[in-house]
Amino acid sequence: MRLFTTLSTLALVTVTNACGDDHHLSFPEPNYSGDLGDFASFVKHMKQIAIEKDVDLLLIDSGDLHDGTGLSDGFPAGGIDAHETNQFLKQLPYDIMAIGNHELYDYVNTWDMHTNFAPALNGRYLSSNANITIFDENNNTVSVPVGNRYSKFTTRKGRKITSLGVLFDFTGNDVNTTVQTVADMVKEQWFTEAIAEEPDVFVLAGHMPVSYDNWPTVFNAIRDVHAETPIIILGGHTHIRDCNQPDGRSMALESGRYMETIGWLSAKLGNPNDSKSNITFGRRYLDQNRVTYEYHTQQRNNTFDTAEGQNITQGLQALSEKYELSTLFGYAPQDYTISRNQYPSNGSSLTLFINEAAPYSLTFNNTRKNVTNLMITNSGSQRFDVYAGTFDKNDQIAASPFLDAFVYIKNVQLGVAQQVLIALNTAGADERRKRDLGSVLQQREDELWKRGFVDRRYMDWLDEMDRRHDGAVKRASQNLTLGYVTSDSCPGVGDDTLHAPLASYDIPDFIGSDALSTSNDTLIDFVFVDFIQEQLLEILNEVQNTTTYSDSDVESYTDVLSNQVLRLDSNAGALFKDYCSLEPPGLVRAHACLATLTL
Repeated sequence: MRLFTTLSTLALVTVTNACGDDHHLSFPEPNYSGDLGDFASFVKHMKQIAIEKDVDLLLIDSGDLHDGTGLSDGFPAGGIDAHETNQFLKQLPYDIMAIGNHELYDYVNTWDMHTNFAPALNGRYLSSNANITIFDENNNTVSVPVGNRYSKFTTRKGRKITSLGVLFDFTGNDVNTTVQTVADMVKEQWFTEAIAEEPDVFVLAGHMPVSYDNWPTVFNAIRDVHAETPIIILGGHTHIRDCNQPDGRSMALESGRYMETIGWLSAKLGNPNDSKSNITFGRRYLDQNRVTYEYHTQQRNNTFDTAEGQNITQGLQALSEKYELSTLFGYAPQDYTISRNQYPSNGSSLTLFINEAAPYSLTFNNTRKNVTNLMITNSGSQRFDVYAGTFDKNDQIAASPFLDAFVYIKNVQLGVAQQVLIALNTAGADERRKRDLGSVLQQREDELWKRGFVDRRYMDWLDEMDRRHDGAVKRASQNLTLGYVTSDSCPGVGDDTLHAPLASYDIPDFIGSDALSTSNDTLIDFVFVDFIQEQLLEILNEVQNTTTYSDSDVESYTDVLSNQVLRLDSNAGALFKDYCSLEPPGLVRAHACLATLTL
Protein backbone atom coordinates (compact mmCIF):
# COMPACT_ATOMS: atom_id res chain seq x y z
CA MET A 1 0.00 0.00 0.00
CA ARG A 2 1.40 3.38 -0.98
CA LEU A 3 2.23 5.80 1.82
CA PHE A 4 -0.39 8.42 1.03
CA THR A 5 -3.16 5.83 0.55
CA THR A 6 -4.29 6.23 4.16
CA LEU A 7 -5.72 9.60 5.10
CA SER A 8 -3.55 11.83 7.26
CA THR A 9 -3.11 15.50 7.98
CA LEU A 10 0.55 15.36 9.01
CA ALA A 11 3.25 13.02 7.72
CA LEU A 12 6.93 12.73 8.57
CA VAL A 13 9.81 11.14 6.69
CA THR A 14 12.51 10.27 9.19
CA VAL A 15 16.01 8.84 8.97
CA THR A 16 18.87 8.31 11.41
CA ASN A 17 22.60 7.67 10.95
CA ALA A 18 22.74 9.29 7.50
CA CYS A 19 26.42 8.96 6.70
CA GLY A 20 27.81 6.80 3.86
CA ASP A 21 28.47 3.28 2.57
CA ASP A 22 28.46 1.25 -0.60
CA HIS A 23 26.69 -2.03 -1.11
CA HIS A 24 27.19 -5.52 -2.49
CA LEU A 25 24.89 -8.00 -4.17
CA SER A 26 24.72 -10.41 -1.22
CA PHE A 27 21.42 -10.07 0.61
CA PRO A 28 20.31 -8.12 2.55
CA GLU A 29 22.53 -5.45 0.95
CA PRO A 30 20.34 -4.81 -2.14
CA ASN A 31 17.51 -3.81 0.22
CA TYR A 32 19.51 -0.71 1.16
CA SER A 33 21.12 0.11 -2.19
CA GLY A 34 19.78 3.63 -2.62
CA ASP A 35 22.12 6.59 -2.34
CA LEU A 36 21.59 10.06 -0.94
CA GLY A 37 20.75 11.35 -4.40
CA ASP A 38 17.97 8.76 -4.69
CA PHE A 39 16.70 9.79 -1.28
CA ALA A 40 16.73 13.46 -2.29
CA SER A 41 14.64 12.62 -5.37
CA PHE A 42 12.25 10.61 -3.20
CA VAL A 43 11.80 13.50 -0.79
CA LYS A 44 11.13 15.99 -3.58
CA HIS A 45 8.47 13.74 -5.13
CA MET A 46 6.86 13.11 -1.75
CA LYS A 47 6.79 16.82 -0.96
CA GLN A 48 4.92 17.40 -4.22
CA ILE A 49 2.46 14.59 -3.50
CA ALA A 50 1.87 16.09 -0.05
CA ILE A 51 0.91 19.40 -1.64
CA GLU A 52 -1.46 17.63 -4.01
CA LYS A 53 -3.01 15.70 -1.10
CA ASP A 54 -3.10 18.89 1.02
CA VAL A 55 -0.98 17.28 3.74
CA ASP A 56 1.94 18.68 5.72
CA LEU A 57 5.11 16.63 5.19
CA LEU A 58 8.19 17.11 7.38
CA LEU A 59 11.70 15.72 6.86
CA ILE A 60 13.43 14.76 10.12
CA ASP A 61 16.89 13.39 10.94
CA SER A 62 17.58 11.86 14.37
CA GLY A 63 21.35 12.30 14.36
CA ASP A 64 24.76 10.77 13.55
CA LEU A 65 26.43 12.12 10.43
CA HIS A 66 30.00 11.02 11.20
CA ASP A 67 32.19 7.92 11.25
CA GLY A 68 32.33 4.52 9.69
CA THR A 69 32.56 4.79 5.90
CA GLY A 70 34.94 5.97 3.27
CA LEU A 71 32.80 8.93 2.23
CA SER A 72 32.87 10.36 5.75
CA ASP A 73 36.20 9.02 7.01
CA GLY A 74 38.32 8.74 3.87
CA PHE A 75 39.48 12.36 3.91
CA PRO A 76 43.20 13.13 3.49
CA ALA A 77 45.43 14.38 6.28
CA GLY A 78 44.33 17.78 7.51
CA GLY A 79 40.68 17.21 6.59
CA ILE A 80 37.66 17.00 8.86
CA ASP A 81 35.51 13.91 9.20
CA ALA A 82 32.23 14.17 7.23
CA HIS A 83 32.80 17.81 6.29
CA GLU A 84 32.49 17.01 2.59
CA THR A 85 29.50 14.66 2.91
CA ASN A 86 27.72 17.24 5.03
CA GLN A 87 27.73 19.60 2.06
CA PHE A 88 25.38 17.19 0.30
CA LEU A 89 23.14 16.80 3.34
CA LYS A 90 22.73 20.58 3.43
CA GLN A 91 20.99 20.32 0.08
CA LEU A 92 18.06 18.36 1.51
CA PRO A 93 15.04 20.30 2.83
CA TYR A 94 15.33 19.22 6.46
CA ASP A 95 12.68 20.58 8.80
CA ILE A 96 14.43 19.25 11.90
CA MET A 97 17.78 17.56 12.52
CA ALA A 98 19.06 16.43 15.92
CA ILE A 99 22.65 15.98 17.05
CA GLY A 100 24.04 12.45 17.51
CA ASN A 101 26.80 11.09 19.70
CA HIS A 102 29.09 10.75 16.68
CA GLU A 103 29.12 14.50 16.32
CA LEU A 104 30.80 14.73 19.74
CA TYR A 105 33.63 12.21 19.83
CA ASP A 106 36.08 14.71 18.31
CA TYR A 107 36.03 18.43 19.13
CA VAL A 108 37.07 19.34 15.59
CA ASN A 109 33.96 17.62 14.24
CA THR A 110 31.75 19.33 16.80
CA TRP A 111 33.26 22.71 15.94
CA ASP A 112 32.68 22.04 12.25
CA MET A 113 29.02 21.23 12.94
CA HIS A 114 28.61 24.36 15.06
CA THR A 115 30.41 26.68 12.65
CA ASN A 116 29.71 25.31 9.19
CA PHE A 117 26.71 23.00 9.32
CA ALA A 118 24.21 24.23 11.90
CA PRO A 119 23.92 27.75 10.41
CA ALA A 120 22.87 26.24 7.06
CA LEU A 121 19.77 24.73 8.70
CA ASN A 122 18.59 28.14 9.90
CA GLY A 123 17.81 27.22 13.48
CA ARG A 124 16.53 23.72 12.72
CA TYR A 125 19.72 21.87 13.77
CA LEU A 126 18.91 21.04 17.38
CA SER A 127 21.17 20.14 20.30
CA SER A 128 18.95 20.61 23.33
CA ASN A 129 21.41 19.11 25.81
CA ALA A 130 24.74 19.24 23.93
CA ASN A 131 27.13 22.21 24.16
CA ILE A 132 30.48 23.22 22.74
CA THR A 133 33.03 25.50 24.41
CA ILE A 134 34.27 28.27 22.11
CA PHE A 135 35.84 31.73 22.36
CA ASP A 136 33.47 34.69 22.30
CA GLU A 137 34.18 38.07 20.70
CA ASN A 138 36.17 39.09 23.80
CA ASN A 139 38.31 35.95 23.61
CA ASN A 140 36.64 34.47 26.67
CA THR A 141 35.59 30.81 26.72
CA VAL A 142 31.84 30.24 26.71
CA SER A 143 29.74 27.09 26.52
CA VAL A 144 27.00 27.36 23.90
CA PRO A 145 24.64 24.91 22.18
CA VAL A 146 26.16 23.18 19.17
CA GLY A 147 22.99 24.07 17.28
CA ASN A 148 19.78 25.44 18.78
CA ARG A 149 18.09 24.31 21.98
CA TYR A 150 14.68 24.13 20.33
CA SER A 151 12.78 25.34 17.31
CA LYS A 152 9.31 26.75 16.77
CA PHE A 153 7.91 27.03 13.27
CA THR A 154 4.71 26.95 11.29
CA THR A 155 4.06 24.38 8.57
CA ARG A 156 2.75 25.06 5.08
CA LYS A 157 -0.74 24.25 6.37
CA GLY A 158 -0.40 26.65 9.30
CA ARG A 159 0.27 24.14 12.06
CA LYS A 160 2.45 25.37 14.91
CA ILE A 161 5.30 23.00 15.73
CA THR A 162 7.60 23.02 18.77
CA SER A 163 10.67 20.79 18.41
CA LEU A 164 13.55 19.59 20.55
CA GLY A 165 16.72 17.67 19.64
CA VAL A 166 17.66 15.46 22.59
CA LEU A 167 20.73 13.23 23.01
CA PHE A 168 20.85 10.27 25.40
CA ASP A 169 23.04 10.55 28.51
CA PHE A 170 26.26 10.25 26.53
CA THR A 171 29.63 10.33 28.32
CA GLY A 172 32.05 9.60 25.49
CA ASN A 173 32.17 13.20 24.26
CA ASP A 174 35.46 15.02 23.72
CA VAL A 175 36.92 17.72 25.94
CA ASN A 176 35.34 21.15 25.52
CA THR A 177 32.01 19.58 24.69
CA THR A 178 29.26 18.96 27.23
CA VAL A 179 26.27 16.64 27.35
CA GLN A 180 23.70 17.43 30.01
CA THR A 181 21.63 14.56 31.37
CA VAL A 182 18.06 14.46 30.16
CA ALA A 183 16.80 14.62 33.74
CA ASP A 184 18.67 17.89 34.30
CA MET A 185 17.71 19.30 30.90
CA VAL A 186 13.98 19.27 31.64
CA LYS A 187 14.63 21.38 34.77
CA GLU A 188 16.24 24.21 32.79
CA GLN A 189 14.50 27.58 32.48
CA TRP A 190 14.86 27.53 28.70
CA PHE A 191 13.00 24.20 28.60
CA THR A 192 10.15 25.58 30.69
CA GLU A 193 9.91 28.58 28.37
CA ALA A 194 10.13 26.44 25.23
CA ILE A 195 7.14 24.28 26.13
CA ALA A 196 5.04 26.95 27.85
CA GLU A 197 3.11 27.95 24.74
CA GLU A 198 0.93 25.16 23.39
CA PRO A 199 1.66 24.28 19.75
CA ASP A 200 -0.52 22.17 17.52
CA VAL A 201 2.04 19.37 17.75
CA PHE A 202 5.26 18.71 19.66
CA VAL A 203 7.77 17.02 17.33
CA LEU A 204 10.64 15.68 19.44
CA ALA A 205 13.64 14.43 17.49
CA GLY A 206 16.64 12.96 19.20
CA HIS A 207 19.42 10.43 19.16
CA MET A 208 17.92 8.41 21.97
CA PRO A 209 16.10 5.04 21.87
CA VAL A 210 12.32 5.18 21.97
CA SER A 211 12.31 2.22 24.39
CA TYR A 212 14.21 1.74 27.66
CA ASP A 213 15.75 5.19 27.83
CA ASN A 214 14.84 8.74 28.85
CA TRP A 215 12.13 9.80 26.41
CA PRO A 216 9.51 9.32 29.18
CA THR A 217 11.33 12.04 31.15
CA VAL A 218 10.81 14.53 28.32
CA PHE A 219 7.32 13.26 27.49
CA ASN A 220 6.10 13.50 31.09
CA ALA A 221 7.56 16.99 31.53
CA ILE A 222 5.50 18.14 28.54
CA ARG A 223 2.40 16.25 29.65
CA ASP A 224 2.56 18.01 33.02
CA VAL A 225 1.93 21.25 31.13
CA HIS A 226 -0.05 20.09 28.10
CA ALA A 227 -2.07 17.00 28.95
CA GLU A 228 -3.67 16.50 25.52
CA THR A 229 -1.37 18.11 22.93
CA PRO A 230 -0.22 15.63 20.25
CA ILE A 231 3.39 14.51 20.74
CA ILE A 232 5.49 12.80 18.08
CA ILE A 233 8.86 11.35 19.08
CA LEU A 234 11.48 10.36 16.51
CA GLY A 235 14.35 8.53 18.18
CA GLY A 236 17.52 6.72 17.23
CA HIS A 237 20.86 5.27 18.35
CA THR A 238 20.09 1.58 19.00
CA HIS A 239 20.01 0.75 15.26
CA ILE A 240 16.68 -1.07 15.53
CA ARG A 241 13.23 -0.54 14.06
CA ASP A 242 10.94 0.26 16.97
CA CYS A 243 7.65 1.96 17.75
CA ASN A 244 5.43 2.56 20.76
CA GLN A 245 2.61 4.85 21.85
CA PRO A 246 3.07 6.53 25.24
CA ASP A 247 -0.63 7.43 25.16
CA GLY A 248 -3.49 7.71 22.70
CA ARG A 249 -2.34 11.09 21.42
CA SER A 250 1.32 10.29 20.81
CA MET A 251 3.64 7.97 18.91
CA ALA A 252 7.38 7.26 19.17
CA LEU A 253 9.26 5.85 16.15
CA GLU A 254 12.86 4.70 15.68
CA SER A 255 14.04 4.07 12.12
CA GLY A 256 16.84 1.53 12.20
CA ARG A 257 20.48 2.15 11.39
CA TYR A 258 22.92 3.28 8.71
CA MET A 259 20.20 4.77 6.52
CA GLU A 260 19.05 1.23 5.75
CA THR A 261 15.58 2.25 6.84
CA ILE A 262 13.46 5.28 6.00
CA GLY A 263 10.81 5.81 8.64
CA TRP A 264 7.33 7.06 7.80
CA LEU A 265 4.92 8.36 10.43
CA SER A 266 1.47 9.72 9.66
CA ALA A 267 -1.11 11.30 11.94
CA LYS A 268 -4.75 12.17 11.37
CA LEU A 269 -4.98 15.09 13.76
CA GLY A 270 -8.68 15.73 13.17
CA ASN A 271 -10.69 18.59 14.62
CA PRO A 272 -8.43 21.03 16.52
CA ASN A 273 -11.28 21.59 18.97
CA ASP A 274 -11.28 17.88 19.88
CA SER A 275 -8.44 17.51 22.36
CA LYS A 276 -9.65 14.30 23.99
CA SER A 277 -10.04 11.66 21.28
CA ASN A 278 -7.24 9.27 20.41
CA ILE A 279 -5.31 10.18 17.29
CA THR A 280 -5.06 7.75 14.38
CA PHE A 281 -1.37 7.17 13.73
CA GLY A 282 0.39 5.08 11.11
CA ARG A 283 4.00 4.04 10.72
CA ARG A 284 6.02 2.25 8.10
CA TYR A 285 9.63 1.07 7.82
CA LEU A 286 10.84 1.45 4.24
CA ASP A 287 13.84 -0.40 2.82
CA GLN A 288 16.12 2.26 1.40
CA ASN A 289 16.29 1.50 -2.34
CA ARG A 290 15.07 2.84 -5.67
CA VAL A 291 12.37 0.18 -6.11
CA THR A 292 10.77 1.30 -2.86
CA TYR A 293 11.12 4.96 -3.78
CA GLU A 294 9.69 4.54 -7.26
CA TYR A 295 6.71 2.56 -5.99
CA HIS A 296 5.66 5.11 -3.38
CA THR A 297 6.23 8.10 -5.65
CA GLN A 298 4.50 6.37 -8.59
CA GLN A 299 7.51 7.03 -10.79
CA ARG A 300 9.39 4.85 -13.25
CA ASN A 301 13.12 4.38 -13.51
CA ASN A 302 13.35 6.97 -16.28
CA THR A 303 11.18 9.56 -14.48
CA PHE A 304 12.26 9.14 -10.87
CA ASP A 305 15.55 11.07 -10.78
CA THR A 306 15.39 14.79 -10.10
CA ALA A 307 18.09 17.27 -11.03
CA GLU A 308 18.88 17.78 -7.34
CA GLY A 309 19.19 14.06 -6.75
CA GLN A 310 21.40 13.47 -9.75
CA ASN A 311 23.71 16.31 -8.71
CA ILE A 312 24.12 14.74 -5.27
CA THR A 313 24.83 11.29 -6.71
CA GLN A 314 27.41 12.71 -9.11
CA GLY A 315 28.99 14.73 -6.31
CA LEU A 316 29.32 11.66 -4.11
CA GLN A 317 30.87 9.69 -6.94
CA ALA A 318 33.40 12.48 -7.44
CA LEU A 319 34.16 12.48 -3.71
CA SER A 320 34.69 8.72 -3.81
CA GLU A 321 37.21 9.17 -6.61
CA LYS A 322 38.92 12.01 -4.74
CA TYR A 323 39.33 9.79 -1.67
CA GLU A 324 40.36 6.80 -3.84
CA LEU A 325 37.79 4.62 -2.11
CA SER A 326 37.91 2.02 -4.87
CA THR A 327 41.57 1.24 -4.16
CA LEU A 328 41.56 -2.54 -4.34
CA PHE A 329 43.05 -4.73 -1.60
CA GLY A 330 41.78 -8.12 -2.76
CA TYR A 331 38.78 -10.30 -3.57
CA ALA A 332 36.78 -12.15 -0.93
CA PRO A 333 35.50 -15.48 -2.27
CA GLN A 334 32.55 -15.59 0.14
CA ASP A 335 30.62 -13.55 2.69
CA TYR A 336 32.03 -13.21 6.21
CA THR A 337 29.41 -12.02 8.67
CA ILE A 338 29.46 -10.78 12.22
CA SER A 339 26.43 -12.63 13.57
CA ARG A 340 24.79 -14.52 10.69
CA ASN A 341 27.40 -17.26 10.99
CA GLN A 342 28.40 -18.99 14.18
CA TYR A 343 31.52 -17.86 15.97
CA PRO A 344 33.97 -19.41 15.56
CA SER A 345 33.45 -20.65 11.99
CA ASN A 346 34.86 -20.20 8.51
CA GLY A 347 32.00 -17.81 7.67
CA SER A 348 32.52 -15.59 10.71
CA SER A 349 34.17 -12.21 10.15
CA LEU A 350 35.18 -12.27 13.81
CA THR A 351 37.07 -15.52 13.22
CA LEU A 352 38.60 -14.00 10.11
CA PHE A 353 39.80 -10.98 12.07
CA ILE A 354 41.15 -12.51 15.27
CA ASN A 355 42.38 -15.94 14.10
CA GLU A 356 43.78 -15.11 10.68
CA ALA A 357 44.18 -11.40 10.02
CA ALA A 358 45.38 -10.11 13.39
CA PRO A 359 48.08 -12.75 14.03
CA TYR A 360 49.55 -11.99 10.59
CA SER A 361 49.19 -8.21 10.52
CA LEU A 362 50.29 -7.52 14.07
CA THR A 363 53.42 -9.67 13.94
CA PHE A 364 54.57 -8.62 10.46
CA ASN A 365 58.02 -7.01 10.90
CA ASN A 366 57.48 -7.13 14.66
CA THR A 367 60.43 -7.84 16.96
CA ARG A 368 58.05 -9.86 19.18
CA LYS A 369 57.01 -12.09 16.27
CA ASN A 370 58.60 -15.24 17.68
CA VAL A 371 57.17 -14.81 21.18
CA THR A 372 54.03 -16.86 21.80
CA ASN A 373 51.00 -14.59 22.18
CA LEU A 374 47.28 -14.48 22.85
CA MET A 375 45.36 -11.62 21.22
CA ILE A 376 42.05 -10.18 22.46
CA THR A 377 39.77 -7.47 21.12
CA ASN A 378 36.15 -6.50 21.57
CA SER A 379 33.83 -7.97 18.94
CA GLY A 380 32.29 -4.51 18.54
CA SER A 381 35.48 -3.41 16.81
CA GLN A 382 34.08 -5.15 13.72
CA ARG A 383 31.23 -2.98 12.53
CA PHE A 384 30.10 -4.50 9.24
CA ASP A 385 30.16 -7.74 7.30
CA VAL A 386 32.77 -8.50 4.65
CA TYR A 387 30.95 -9.47 1.46
CA ALA A 388 32.01 -11.65 -1.43
CA GLY A 389 33.62 -9.67 -4.21
CA THR A 390 36.07 -6.83 -4.23
CA PHE A 391 37.51 -5.69 -0.91
CA ASP A 392 38.54 -2.06 -1.28
CA LYS A 393 39.40 0.94 0.84
CA ASN A 394 35.78 1.75 1.53
CA ASP A 395 35.06 -1.84 2.62
CA GLN A 396 38.03 -1.71 4.96
CA ILE A 397 36.74 1.45 6.63
CA ALA A 398 33.20 0.08 6.83
CA ALA A 399 34.15 -3.31 8.25
CA SER A 400 36.68 -2.13 10.82
CA PRO A 401 36.67 1.65 11.29
CA PHE A 402 38.11 2.17 14.76
CA LEU A 403 41.59 3.55 15.37
CA ASP A 404 42.44 1.42 18.41
CA ALA A 405 46.08 0.70 19.19
CA PHE A 406 47.35 -2.76 20.11
CA VAL A 407 49.25 -3.00 23.38
CA TYR A 408 50.57 -5.92 25.38
CA ILE A 409 51.79 -7.18 28.73
CA LYS A 410 54.78 -9.48 28.58
CA ASN A 411 55.31 -12.65 30.60
CA VAL A 412 51.68 -13.40 31.45
CA GLN A 413 50.85 -17.06 31.95
CA LEU A 414 48.77 -18.44 29.08
CA GLY A 415 46.24 -19.94 31.48
CA VAL A 416 45.75 -16.59 33.20
CA ALA A 417 45.24 -14.78 29.88
CA GLN A 418 42.65 -17.35 28.86
CA GLN A 419 40.84 -16.84 32.18
CA VAL A 420 40.66 -13.11 31.45
CA LEU A 421 38.95 -13.77 28.12
CA ILE A 422 36.46 -16.11 29.80
CA ALA A 423 35.79 -13.56 32.54
CA LEU A 424 35.26 -10.74 30.06
CA ASN A 425 32.57 -12.82 28.38
CA THR A 426 30.99 -14.14 31.56
CA ALA A 427 27.22 -14.01 31.22
CA GLY A 428 25.82 -16.18 34.03
CA ALA A 429 25.09 -14.62 37.42
CA ASP A 430 26.41 -17.68 39.26
CA GLU A 431 29.71 -17.48 37.42
CA ARG A 432 29.97 -13.76 38.12
CA ARG A 433 29.39 -14.32 41.84
CA LYS A 434 31.90 -17.16 41.93
CA ARG A 435 34.57 -14.95 40.40
CA ASP A 436 33.39 -11.85 42.29
CA LEU A 437 33.41 -10.05 38.94
CA GLY A 438 29.80 -8.91 38.80
CA SER A 439 30.46 -5.28 39.67
CA VAL A 440 33.39 -5.07 37.25
CA LEU A 441 31.41 -6.51 34.33
CA GLN A 442 28.28 -4.50 35.04
CA GLN A 443 30.36 -1.36 35.32
CA ARG A 444 31.89 -2.19 31.94
CA GLU A 445 28.46 -2.70 30.34
CA ASP A 446 27.11 0.54 31.79
CA GLU A 447 30.17 2.48 30.71
CA LEU A 448 30.06 1.09 27.18
CA TRP A 449 26.42 2.14 26.86
CA LYS A 450 27.11 5.65 28.10
CA ARG A 451 30.04 5.93 25.70
CA GLY A 452 27.74 5.13 22.81
CA PHE A 453 28.18 1.42 22.10
CA VAL A 454 24.92 -0.25 21.13
CA ASP A 455 26.07 -3.56 19.64
CA ARG A 456 24.50 -5.73 22.32
CA ARG A 457 21.09 -4.06 22.00
CA TYR A 458 21.13 -4.47 18.22
CA MET A 459 22.34 -8.09 18.35
CA ASP A 460 19.66 -9.00 20.90
CA TRP A 461 17.06 -7.48 18.56
CA LEU A 462 18.28 -9.60 15.64
CA ASP A 463 18.31 -12.72 17.79
CA GLU A 464 14.77 -12.12 19.03
CA MET A 465 13.64 -11.46 15.44
CA ASP A 466 15.05 -14.78 14.24
CA ARG A 467 13.45 -16.77 17.07
CA ARG A 468 10.06 -15.06 17.01
CA HIS A 469 9.54 -15.42 13.28
CA ASP A 470 10.82 -18.99 12.69
CA GLY A 471 13.76 -17.69 10.74
CA ALA A 472 15.21 -21.06 9.74
CA VAL A 473 11.88 -22.22 8.29
CA LYS A 474 11.28 -19.02 6.35
CA ARG A 475 14.81 -18.91 4.99
CA ALA A 476 14.52 -22.53 3.84
CA SER A 477 11.31 -21.81 1.94
CA GLN A 478 13.16 -19.27 -0.23
CA ASN A 479 9.92 -17.39 -0.86
CA LEU A 480 11.24 -14.16 0.64
CA THR A 481 14.52 -12.29 0.47
CA LEU A 482 16.52 -11.76 3.64
CA GLY A 483 15.90 -8.61 5.64
CA TYR A 484 14.35 -7.15 8.75
CA VAL A 485 11.12 -8.58 10.17
CA THR A 486 9.92 -6.11 12.75
CA SER A 487 7.80 -6.69 15.83
CA ASP A 488 7.13 -3.51 17.77
CA SER A 489 4.48 -2.18 20.14
CA CYS A 490 2.40 -0.29 17.59
CA PRO A 491 -0.67 -1.75 15.86
CA GLY A 492 -0.48 -3.45 12.49
CA VAL A 493 2.50 -4.43 10.35
CA GLY A 494 5.26 -1.84 10.15
CA ASP A 495 7.58 -3.31 7.54
CA ASP A 496 6.90 -1.99 4.06
CA THR A 497 8.52 -5.03 2.41
CA LEU A 498 8.14 -8.57 3.76
CA HIS A 499 11.34 -10.53 4.33
CA ALA A 500 12.64 -13.72 5.86
CA PRO A 501 14.59 -12.78 9.00
CA LEU A 502 18.35 -12.81 9.02
CA ALA A 503 20.04 -15.70 10.77
CA SER A 504 21.37 -14.60 14.13
CA TYR A 505 23.87 -16.37 16.34
CA ASP A 506 25.02 -15.21 19.72
CA ILE A 507 28.48 -13.72 19.61
CA PRO A 508 30.77 -12.99 22.55
CA ASP A 509 31.55 -9.45 23.59
CA PHE A 510 35.25 -10.27 23.32
CA ILE A 511 37.13 -12.54 20.95
CA GLY A 512 40.54 -14.16 21.28
CA SER A 513 42.99 -15.82 18.94
CA ASP A 514 43.14 -19.61 18.75
CA ALA A 515 44.10 -21.52 21.86
CA LEU A 516 47.73 -22.48 21.74
CA SER A 517 48.99 -26.05 21.99
CA THR A 518 51.22 -25.32 24.93
CA SER A 519 51.00 -25.56 28.71
CA ASN A 520 48.98 -23.10 30.79
CA ASP A 521 52.08 -21.88 32.64
CA THR A 522 53.82 -20.81 29.42
CA LEU A 523 54.75 -17.13 29.59
CA ILE A 524 53.29 -15.23 26.63
CA ASP A 525 52.70 -11.75 25.25
CA PHE A 526 49.14 -10.84 26.21
CA VAL A 527 48.02 -8.56 23.35
CA PHE A 528 44.85 -6.44 23.40
CA VAL A 529 43.40 -3.15 22.14
CA ASP A 530 43.93 -0.10 24.30
CA PHE A 531 40.19 0.59 24.27
CA ILE A 532 39.65 -2.24 26.79
CA GLN A 533 42.81 -1.65 28.83
CA GLU A 534 41.17 -0.37 32.01
CA GLN A 535 38.64 -3.18 32.24
CA LEU A 536 41.16 -5.83 31.25
CA LEU A 537 43.66 -4.81 33.91
CA GLU A 538 40.98 -4.86 36.57
CA ILE A 539 39.89 -8.37 35.63
CA LEU A 540 43.48 -9.56 35.20
CA ASN A 541 44.09 -8.62 38.82
CA GLU A 542 40.92 -10.43 39.86
CA VAL A 543 41.69 -13.79 38.24
CA GLN A 544 45.20 -14.07 39.73
CA ASN A 545 46.98 -12.66 42.77
CA THR A 546 50.61 -13.37 41.94
CA THR A 547 51.21 -9.97 40.34
CA THR A 548 49.36 -6.65 40.59
CA TYR A 549 49.31 -5.25 37.08
CA SER A 550 48.98 -1.55 36.27
CA ASP A 551 49.23 0.79 33.28
CA SER A 552 53.00 0.83 33.71
CA ASP A 553 53.11 -2.84 32.66
CA VAL A 554 51.41 -2.10 29.34
CA GLU A 555 53.58 -1.43 26.28
CA SER A 556 52.91 -0.71 22.62
CA TYR A 557 52.89 -3.92 20.59
CA THR A 558 52.82 -2.55 17.04
CA ASP A 559 52.20 0.60 15.04
CA VAL A 560 49.36 -1.17 13.20
CA LEU A 561 45.96 0.13 14.31
CA SER A 562 42.85 -2.01 14.44
CA ASN A 563 41.36 -0.41 11.33
CA GLN A 564 44.43 -1.48 9.32
CA VAL A 565 44.36 -5.18 10.16
CA LEU A 566 42.13 -6.20 7.25
CA ARG A 567 43.73 -4.07 4.61
CA LEU A 568 46.29 -5.04 2.01
CA ASP A 569 49.25 -2.68 1.87
CA SER A 570 53.02 -2.74 2.20
CA ASN A 571 52.99 -2.83 5.99
CA ALA A 572 50.03 -4.92 7.11
CA GLY A 573 47.77 -7.06 5.02
CA ALA A 574 46.00 -10.24 5.86
CA LEU A 575 42.57 -10.49 4.34
CA PHE A 576 43.77 -11.58 0.90
CA LYS A 577 46.51 -13.80 2.31
CA ASP A 578 44.36 -16.71 3.40
CA TYR A 579 40.85 -15.72 2.44
CA CYS A 580 40.91 -13.89 -0.86
CA SER A 581 41.92 -15.03 -4.28
CA LEU A 582 43.65 -12.69 -6.67
CA GLU A 583 40.98 -13.39 -9.27
CA PRO A 584 37.43 -12.06 -8.94
CA PRO A 585 35.03 -14.84 -7.91
CA GLY A 586 32.50 -13.65 -10.46
CA LEU A 587 30.43 -11.57 -8.08
CA VAL A 588 30.16 -8.04 -9.39
CA ARG A 589 30.11 -5.18 -6.92
CA ALA A 590 26.96 -3.07 -6.83
CA HIS A 591 28.17 0.42 -6.03
CA ALA A 592 26.02 2.96 -4.23
CA CYS A 593 26.92 5.98 -2.13
CA LEU A 594 25.75 7.39 1.16
CA ALA A 595 23.75 4.93 3.12
CA THR A 596 25.96 4.87 6.22
CA LEU A 597 27.92 2.80 8.62
CA THR A 598 28.12 4.35 12.02
CA LEU A 599 27.65 3.42 15.62
